Amino acid sequence: MNDQAEKLRRIVDYVNIPEQIKTANAARVITVTSGKGGVGKTNLTVNLAIALSKMGLRVVILDVDFGLANIDVLLGMSTKYTILDLIRGNRTIFDVLADGPDNVKFLSGGSGVEELFQLRTNQLGRFISNISLLDKLFDVILIDTGAGLSANVMSFIMAADEVILVTTPEPTAITDAYALIKLVSRKDRHRIIKVVVNKADSVQEANDVLSKLYMVSDRFLSFKLQKLGYLLYDDIVPKSVKQQRPFCLSYPKSQASKQVWDLAGNLLSENGREYNGGTAKGVKGFFNRLISAFSGN
Repeated sequence: MNDQAEKLRRIVDYVNIPEQIKTANAARVITVTSGKGGVGKTNLTVNLAIALSKMGLRVVILDVDFGLANIDVLLGMSTKYTILDLIRGNRTIFDVLADGPDNVKFLSGGSGVEELFQLRTNQLGRFISNISLLDKLFDVILIDTGAGLSANVMSFIMAADEVILVTTPEPTAITDAYALIKLVSRKDRHRIIKVVVNKADSVQEANDVLSKLYMVSDRFLSFKLQKLGYLLYDDIVPKSVKQQRPFCLSYPKSQASKQVWDLAGNLLSENGREYNGGTAKGVKGFFNRLISAFSGN
């Protein structure tokens, strides 16, 4: 596997990417994840994407929650193609990108990413040339992973420029979030993890959870988290899920919508294409790191 991964990385490094893509700024690749299911990760991803789009950024969501992908359900839309069609060379990047609300684009991951390891050299080269167009088309790529500590989830965490970790005040959610932080810290002590506390009953409760996770990670793992913010529980959130319409659009003046805007503002406190700690590496850098993560390097 390691020899194969090294071969794939060399292909990614030297693939013939159009000159206009090479000179374009790199998109900011952000993985949104959680230690357990049911914390509102996917709903946050969708509404955060809309808030960023309304702030003038070009945003695409890549859904890689294999087997449980439901962003299209939350958006009230259906997708005809997935990244698998791109990997197999059946479609171009323009074919597989679906139109979401407020100029947000959506790309279904299906179960296709693992097939990257099965591609021949010319196939992978064609795929990378195609997918690299995302750097020219978008400013931010939000990757919605599955929940938990699976190898797939960890691969997308380690490949991204930065990570948004979503948790709730529930003890099990906090415990699982810490377990994920611990695993990430063992793999890369410099990985950027920004924590969001969702479904909190009060600002005090949200800040207590943020402070607790920050303290234990710093003390026992020597790993410093970044506090991105919180979302208090709001009745309009489950209501909007039933309506299959993002709450940022259905209830723009709600508490939840205002707090998502705060999160988006915090995320962009420096620059849409930069993040605290460095410069975005873009799509090519993401897939190079993804190959390394899948191979265990």
